[in-house]
Amino acid sequence: MSKRLTEYTFDDWLRLRPLTRTYKTLRFNAINARHITKPARTGDIAAAVRAMAGQRVLITVAFEDAQAVDWQLRLVRRYVPCDIHLIADNSRNDAQARAVRAVCEAVGAPCLRLPASAARSSRSHGLALNWIWTNVVRPGRPAAFGFLDDDFFPTEPDDPFAMLEAQDFFGTVRSAGERWFLWAGFCVFRFDAVADKMLDFRQDWFNGLDTGGGNWDVLYRHAHRERLHHAAMTQGPYRADVPESESYFQWYKGWLHEVGSTGRPDLEADKRAVVATLLKPHLT
Repeated sequence: MSKRLTEYTFDDWLRLRPLTRTYKTLRFNAINARHITKPARTGDIAAAVRAMAGQRVLITVAFEDAQAVDWQLRLVRRYVPCDIHLIADNSRNDAQARAVRAVCEAVGAPCLRLPASAARSSRSHGLALNWIWTNVVRPGRPAAFGFLDDDFFPTEPDDPFAMLEAQDFFGTVRSAGERWFLWAGFCVFRFDAVADKMLDFRQDWFNGLDTGGGNWDVLYRHAHRERLHHAAMTQGPYRADVPESESYFQWYKGWLHEVGSTGRPDLEADKRAVVATLLKPHLT
């Protein structure tokens, strides 16, 4: 989203940033408006919508990692009290998407393959979340809903929905100056508190906010941050002999965030092996 005009500096005006950013914002909004009207590539949207009425729903945005989806489905069933765990697959690769669907079918988990998008990385993730909100969650009217990254794994009992008894939303807070938002990889919302809002889970890069930051104006700026309970993350190297700057884990209580690639692709297989070892006692 473009900044308010009063937030631009003299140098910004000299570089025409208010004009270029306004143009880019309009273009991104047009892309979003088109994307949310596209049909799912596979899956029964109508059944997903019918099933979630009045329920507590977790939705994982998957991306070409069937193993992570398999682990997370089993761990959420073991440790997290929710009524429905829906996999919304944002994979580009058809073979990877088939593998994700096979994992879901093996355990009876609902799965939708989201519409294709030319956007990449975080921008694609934001479009995916807006599509889910518009086409599944809002018409489904669950009691509460939440979003998970596919590499976020519970390793002990936890109920994130319990926090919604005292506040409208809960998750991991990330900040940029005075603005803040809930990390899209772990956030839950009470539906009746947001049902009438034009939620926007995209990035707000012009204001330094990652995926989910588009909800600053419509939702978060109206809340008293100092009164909110939030999921504070800790961070550290995934192995003692690997510097944290090269690859790391994040933890919230018993939830492990693998954190995908962090600059060392050569470490990814080893890191996944470490994750497998950590999760093995919880998967048997």
